Amino acid sequence: MYIRFNACQSVEIAVPEERVPIQHYLRQPKRLVNALVDRSRTEQLSDECFRLKMRPLQFMMLSIQPTVDMRVWALSDGTINLESVASEILGVDYINDRFALNLKGQLSPHQSGGGTYLKGKADLEVRVELPPPLWLTPKPILEATGNGLLKSVLLSVKQRLMYQLLLDYRRWAGNATEVLLTDSPTILSLEG
Repeated sequence: MYIRFNACQSVEIAVPEERVPIQHYLRQPKRLVNALVDRSRTEQLSDECFRLKMRPLQFMMLSIQPTVDMRVWALSDGTINLESVASEILGVDYINDRFALNLKGQLSPHQSGGGTYLKGKADLEVRVELPPPLWLTPKPILEATGNGLLKSVLLSVKQRLMYQLLLDYRRWAGNATEVLLTDSPTILSLEG
């Protein structure tokens, strides 16, 4: 029995004012990935591609651990795009062979009322053929459980993004300011 699960999550974050605009920070996709997922569960495959190993999830009587390869890239205005390019389920070969995950998201800076806001949206879809023992479970129950699971995954990513991204941005902006100040040419004036 093939089944599809969907979840969508949007976010709006007020960005604190720093000397270096957040657009410069967002042009570094690796920083965003590290803000979204613990570094111990992230592997950089190329400049724009990252492998994210999620924590084990419980679905009905199954314990699964999704691994997703994400392409993350920045546009010149600081907009970050992300999309899944591959996925794998660790732990249950039957499901892994019959599983497809599609994640698309975008996060972009916007000016409003003299402040900067990050606005974003993520759409997550999973298509899977369930193992025979689950075929007896009514489809509405399976869909509600699966959709709820995906929604909780996106909500935890949103919460981490809202806290960790701003924390990392403040730290980065402080260090970037120090680098800018020490790297800029100094003008000496001699009084005499």
